[in-house]
Amino acid sequence: MKITDKKVALIHYTLKNAGGEVLDSSEGHEPLAYLHGAGNIIVGLESALEGKAAGDKLEVSVEAAEAYGEYDESLVQPVPSSQFGEHEVEVGLQFHADTAIGPRVVTVTAIDGDDVIIDANHSLAGEDLHFAVEVVEVREPSAEELDHGHVHGPGGHEH
Repeated sequence: MKITDKKVALIHYTLKNAGGEVLDSSEGHEPLAYLHGAGNIIVGLESALEGKAAGDKLEVSVEAAEAYGEYDESLVQPVPSSQFGEHEVEVGLQFHADTAIGPRVVTVTAIDGDDVIIDANHSLAGEDLHFAVEVVEVREPSAEELDHGHVHGPGGHEH
């Protein structure tokens, strides 16, 4: 069976940045399971996996635009520290925020007087990514997985 739209694929992967630093890996863990065509993984990797089958191994380079997008300076902005109330705010703090472009994980990048500088870019925005991938299994999804738009169980989403 090949990876096509609405199939479940289980993959082992190692993700590196352009400098060769390992950013993430499934090594020593269950393979990552995703529903192909449901937007569960980045577009560039999903495109490269189309038509692959169990046992296939590939090296994939994904440009920033097809990964987590280009870095957008407009997503960096000051927020009055008073908006954090009594919460301790420090550089590196991450939190979920409702933004004009939907819910995002936002990172505090600096504190400038009474302003807290926040960045709503994904931490890998603007980076070209390199994957070493092995397709472990391709299977049909359950009706519930199709309905929910993601895989359940090992390597997938737990409810």
